[in-house]
Amino acid sequence: MVKTGAEILWECLIREGVEIVFGYPGGAIMPVYDAMLNYPVHHVLVRHEQGATYMADGYARATGKVGVCMATSGPGATNLVTGIAAAMMDSVPMVCITGQVAAHLIGGDAFQETDVTGITQPITKHNYLITRADEIAQVVREAFYIARSGRPGPVVIDMCKNAQVEKAEFVYPETIHLPGYRPPQHASLKDLQNAAALIKTAQRPVILAGHGVLKSGAMPELRDFALKTQTPVAMTLLGLGALPASHPLSLGMMGMHGEAYCNNAIQQADLLLAFGMRFDDRVTGNLRTYAPRARKIHVEIDPSEIHKNVHVDVPLVGDLKTVLTDLAPLIEPADHEEWLDQIAEWKADTEARDILAWANDGRLYVSHVVRDLWQTMGQELILATDVGQHQMWTAQYYKLEQPYRWLTSGGAGAMGYGFPAAMGAWFGHKDKEAWAIVGDGGFQMTQAELATAVQEGANVKIAIMNNNFLGMVRQWQEFFFEKRYSAVNMTSPDFVKLADAYGIPARRVTQPEEVAEAIAFARSTPGPVLLEFVVEKEEAVYPMVPAGADLDAMIRRPIRQPAAAAN
Repeated sequence: MVKTGAEILWECLIREGVEIVFGYPGGAIMPVYDAMLNYPVHHVLVRHEQGATYMADGYARATGKVGVCMATSGPGATNLVTGIAAAMMDSVPMVCITGQVAAHLIGGDAFQETDVTGITQPITKHNYLITRADEIAQVVREAFYIARSGRPGPVVIDMCKNAQVEKAEFVYPETIHLPGYRPPQHASLKDLQNAAALIKTAQRPVILAGHGVLKSGAMPELRDFALKTQTPVAMTLLGLGALPASHPLSLGMMGMHGEAYCNNAIQQADLLLAFGMRFDDRVTGNLRTYAPRARKIHVEIDPSEIHKNVHVDVPLVGDLKTVLTDLAPLIEPADHEEWLDQIAEWKADTEARDILAWANDGRLYVSHVVRDLWQTMGQELILATDVGQHQMWTAQYYKLEQPYRWLTSGGAGAMGYGFPAAMGAWFGHKDKEAWAIVGDGGFQMTQAELATAVQEGANVKIAIMNNNFLGMVRQWQEFFFEKRYSAVNMTSPDFVKLADAYGIPARRVTQPEEVAEAIAFARSTPGPVLLEFVVEKEEAVYPMVPAGADLDAMIRRPIRQPAAAAN
């Protein structure tokens, strides 16, 4: 069967189960867009290519499928770079397809020619440059396999324009062989036995559950392991939802803005069980003093992460779900009541400092908005955030009971992520509400996607936390630069009027008692809705571990009089 390269591309995408593509057309990829009209794929026209990567990212995280985005050559392709880097750091399966100038023009500085494979090589799991139509089927088959297997990640396919219009015999590769690429599944029996021996003797163990728990689908195995060994579970920012927040063994989030009792437990532990996490600096603090009393077991599918940041006593290299299944028969039931009681004492101190225990002073705090949203919505929604203070408050106060409902940019910390990611997630789950909690700074980076939301009728609700600051940068300047505010005062548009310009219903909220009604308004209104919450300008996220400090050297919120005892 002879087809053009563009047709071969779509034939392969259909066979890979692709139903939706996020993109923006241009000259070097125009043959692909022309051929698209003959295939049952829904294309979402974004307003900036960066939005296409974030939507594909959100779609992939919410569905577990490979997200797909497209752009033309030159500036179209380079506008994808930030989103590709974010997906790489957070292990998100994506295939990014870019147009490229004709093969005979490469290296001649042709119009809109950019070395896309060179630019993206450090931020992709793999990438390809296609110069002939007969290469396309094999490359696409490999790209999707690489993106979704092992430790997932983004793959870039850069297609020369001549390859899109040339004709070739289309044969879909049913099998693929990639020499040297063998994602590990099972850890060795010896390593499993060594791990079981450490687990048996531990008195103060803590599980560190990362994004790999969700990527592996190992939530039941994590729960069973924690219950059998009575081991508390701390979660990374991206690991939230791996264990229900209400579970008695859940410690919530660890790290720079994690729960104080969680960080204390890690520092006092005698055994850390790292499940699908990479010991990044926001989790560990000062590496020289990190968990100094603890032996360490690291379960990780990517061998390059073993000993990279933290030396461990027992590495278990393999798929987390498989490794925990293999480990389960080797471990014995345990009781760590004394250890759990100690953690409960630390937790009581944290609760006394919680801002939700403060007397109502009439001011609007992000934590209150998030609390009200959680109490109203529960687990019915998919929740995406941007990056900054509101991201940390949402991680702290939105109590996740289920996995795959929490989308945020972790490793890259990419501002502008929240709103497009929520839209991408909604395309994967149109039966659910999608909410984007964003800051006034990050939202303005991708606010043009309001037009995409309107055009698609996306049921995405946007909650802007407007403090007229780049809030997290301002907090650092307050804490560490003697409150010398530099380039953080944020002049924003009238967000309600901006929404109105796009035909989007909107409301502004300035008082705590208005929050519930605004949420109800958004939920009862079909399609996109924008809510602007005018929040306290100089509130700080607590606790905070200063960069490079010991994990338990936290700046804590002072204890205030509880609301019930006010007056």
